Amino acid sequence: MNLIPAPLSLTRPAGAGRYDLTADTALGSAPGAEPVAAWLRAELGAATGLPLLPGPGGLRLTLDPGLAAEGYRLVVDADGVRLDGGSPAGLFWGAQTLRQLLGPQAYRRAAIAADAWSLPHLTIEDAPRFGWRGLLLDVARHFLPKADVLRYVDLAAAHKLNVLHLHLTDDQGWRVEIKRYPRLAEVGSWRERSMVGYRDGNRRDDRPHGGFYTQDDLREIVAYAAARHITVVPEIDIPGHSQAAIAAHPELGNVDVVDTAALATFTDWGVNPNVLNVEDATLRFYEHVLEEVLELFPSTFVHLGGDECPKEQWRASAAAQARIKELGLADEDELQSWFLRHFDRWLAARGRRLIGWDEILEGGLAPGAAVSSWRGYEGGIAAARAGHDVVMCPEQHVYLDHRESARPDEPIPVGFVRTLEDVYRYEPVPPELRQDAAAAGHVIGTQANVWTEFMDDARSVDYHAFPRLAAFAEVAWSELPREPEARDFADFAERMTEHYARLDALGVEYRHPAGPRPWQTRPGVVGRPLEG
Repeated sequence: MNLIPAPLSLTRPAGAGRYDLTADTALGSAPGAEPVAAWLRAELGAATGLPLLPGPGGLRLTLDPGLAAEGYRLVVDADGVRLDGGSPAGLFWGAQTLRQLLGPQAYRRAAIAADAWSLPHLTIEDAPRFGWRGLLLDVARHFLPKADVLRYVDLAAAHKLNVLHLHLTDDQGWRVEIKRYPRLAEVGSWRERSMVGYRDGNRRDDRPHGGFYTQDDLREIVAYAAARHITVVPEIDIPGHSQAAIAAHPELGNVDVVDTAALATFTDWGVNPNVLNVEDATLRFYEHVLEEVLELFPSTFVHLGGDECPKEQWRASAAAQARIKELGLADEDELQSWFLRHFDRWLAARGRRLIGWDEILEGGLAPGAAVSSWRGYEGGIAAARAGHDVVMCPEQHVYLDHRESARPDEPIPVGFVRTLEDVYRYEPVPPELRQDAAAAGHVIGTQANVWTEFMDDARSVDYHAFPRLAAFAEVAWSELPREPEARDFADFAERMTEHYARLDALGVEYRHPAGPRPWQTRPGVVGRPLEG
């Protein structure tokens, strides 16, 4: 049936027929299923031109608590279409499958022809492998307007991904309005210019870049995502990756080491030495920031970064060294751990959980914290064995800013070569954990990360994310062989043939299997390719 991601079970008897959808076909819903029915009616109604009015017969959506929470059962026969979900989320994922079965034109926003619409007689039973199936969008390095974020919510939903991780703050930009501290948006949300490509190319665009989301924008994004059963996880990066915040509020920096009043929002890429100080006033400042963030984002998890925090300024700072001595800490690694543990306790007291990049393991991890394992599997393995929940997102496999081939015309080639097949063969649970069921159970999911240093608009994000995000979605959802070499990539590639047509209908400017289109190349812009 060319479904992506592949379902657990699909049966279609030989010689089975089809069920036709017509102007008389009704779309009915049992109690609790009405929101999914409304979504399906709106999407399919626009694409097909069919009214799909409420009523008995035809298409029927119901909840079945006997199914897994995100599971569904889809039955199409001569009597009609019955879609059952273990919860509204499961029902919604089943509706996404139903839409795929109608063909690529079902993804159009308006009916373009008087086509006959029908579904094959079949039975599908399905449920996801992982509860966290995530996509990170870095809107800090290059800002994506709200409309583009909403579009990516829809694209994530179409691939049965259920977490949108928004990287909202970094050295190069602060993207969330904080009422108590308006300078964060007024000053920190824009930079004077941007580096073009990697630093070795020594190119700048000399064009101001910026933008931020108002609190109402973020409420809208969260509500839009929730209606599609996607949780938005905010990231406020501390104590490193903070120059945009320091530019707006110089008192947050290590003022006894650096003239922080002279700092502006960072215009280059890479690891930045300007990190937060560890004073009580800085803790209070970020508590106030997080109070507003928690009001905007109801997600259980709040991501606080914790990655790539150089310690040189703390080593040179008399105030930081005094803090280490006062707290009886061994070194600057333990100082960072103390800083993050403070916010772990603060979040826990409000019913939330801290998640951070795997550097938060250094110096000791707060008991309730979860880990995003990005530098490889090692951090995730250590965290899981210690009883911490883990989201696997190793850069060597699922960083979608990395180049898609070794061709010389890949735009701004970065990182490792990671082809569509490479992503399809990624396995989130490494052999070291598969031998330990208790530790493996702490791998709550996996995530693909789209970092945007080298993507300055939505077209560029499309190119890097797709089609590899489709392969990742199948890894996150489907029960594939655990050994990567045992996976049937040829079958996936064949199913992708129709999926490309779906992406075309959705307006996704993906990387074509034959290579980049001429307008997708960036001649002369230097990247940073790695070996392997």
